[in-house]
Amino acid sequence: MRIRTARRCDLPLLQDIERAAGEPFRALGMSAIADDDPPALDLLDDYRRAGRAWVAVDAGDRPVGYLIADPVDGAAHIEQVSVHPSAARRGLGGTLIDHLAGWAAARRMDALTLTTFSHVPWNAPYYTRLGFRLLREAELTDGLRKIRAEEAEHGLDRWPRVCMRREIPRAAHAPLRSGTDRQQ
Repeated sequence: MRIRTARRCDLPLLQDIERAAGEPFRALGMSAIADDDPPALDLLDDYRRAGRAWVAVDAGDRPVGYLIADPVDGAAHIEQVSVHPSAARRGLGGTLIDHLAGWAAARRMDALTLTTFSHVPWNAPYYTRLGFRLLREAELTDGLRKIRAEEAEHGLDRWPRVCMRREIPRAAHAPLRSGTDRQQ
């Protein structure tokens, strides 16, 4: 599978991926998550235009997974990463996250962050295997606190949630390109 920047024509497919990826939550008694609407096309297009939406595509160049991200307090925050169940368990989520890590390193960001359900096997335990660690309350940045508050308003706190972080090694950062990038 290949990772590329999302195109406008991909956006309805991203909504389909999100709907399909939500279905397994029903088996955990989390039907409200499965029934939640996917991101609106306008919102997905905002991410696409900002250059912060990527897709994993099959051999026919059809998206089977996607990731959207925001810069939050010096980190690349994973707003959403989803893989269609038909393409699950092939490492696509991890590949999308690694792609984001490269993007973030090129922008000299310190880490990747995300919020997720703590007890869902394909959430926090999965991200731990990918190198993320749980953040204690005292470690949360203002931006992460704001995201958590918005999630609570949306009703996501009906189930335990956590913030997680994966450091980006300094060696992965892109070299400085101009005198304006250097610290004085």
